[in-house]
Order: sequence, then structure tokens, then C-alpha cells
Amino acid sequence: MSAMTFQSESAAVNPLDIVERLVVANDWPFDRRSDQELSIQVPGAWCDISLYFSWNEEACAVHLSSAFDMRIPVQKREAVYELLALVNEKLWLGHFGVWAEESVPMFRHALPLRGTVGLTREQVEDLVETALLECERFYPAFQFVVWGGKTAEEAILASMVDTVGEA
Repeated sequence: MSAMTFQSESAAVNPLDIVERLVVANDWPFDRRSDQELSIQVPGAWCDISLYFSWNEEACAVHLSSAFDMRIPVQKREAVYELLALVNEKLWLGHFGVWAEESVPMFRHALPLRGTVGLTREQVEDLVETALLECERFYPAFQFVVWGGKTAEEAILASMVDTVGEA
């Protein structure tokens, strides 16, 4: 099999420029470290969520990772890994993992752009909305395992309860 080479048709527009427009429009604090990196802080219902976008021109893909401020103690890692398997079964897009260096749960998703005219505003909105939704949805499950002493199964059951009506 020969090595594949290609030239990005959307090289004129850096996809992170489109991400930055969304961030500015929402007045979220951000740091544009380079043409390939953008970090954002978004207020969430449970805690602030850190979003990190990277652009890999060679792969012609945008990668998003999002993390919440929760350190996983060594003695809870096995239970968190069990939780990851259960959580990831429920996702359509992206997946959760643990950032090993920081021992922090994180949501990750990549979007290949090869053959497209570039990243659209709607795609950026979908990426951000998906990451925020999934982080908000599963934050309680991670809390139940890490600090509540629950098993992965108990945490999923407790966090997936849909409320009906108003209090």
C-alpha cells in the first residue's frame, strides 16, 4: 500500500478561526496559543469546562477535548475505567477517557475535514454543544464514583435519571 498524500483544499481558512468567532460571540475566556491550538473556559452547571481545540493540517482534522476539574485518586482509577466503558456505550459522538498525566476525565472528539470546503459554523456549534452536553450529562456519574463511593453501575443509574415536571 502506498503512502497517501493530499493537499487541503481549505488551507486558506484556518478552522480555529471559525471556532474563535463562536468563542468571541459567546464572550468565553480563551487563549489562542498558536494557529494550531485554542483553549476555552466555558461555565457549566456543575463546574467550568475546559475546551481545547487543535488543528492538525497534515491529518486535515480538528480535534476537541474537554475536561472538567476533577482529579481521580489512584484508588478510584479502576472504578473510573469501569465507568468509562459504561458511559462510552451511551455516546453517539466522541468518547470519554482519562488524561493520564493529570488524572482528569475528559471528552474527546475529532472531525476530519479532508474533501470539504472547511469547517462550518454549524459544525463548530455541534462540536461544542456535544462536548458540553456530554460533560454536563456524565459529570454526576464521575462524582458518584470518585467522591460518592458508588460503583460504576450505581453511578450510571443515578446520573441517568430524567426528571419530570417542576419542583
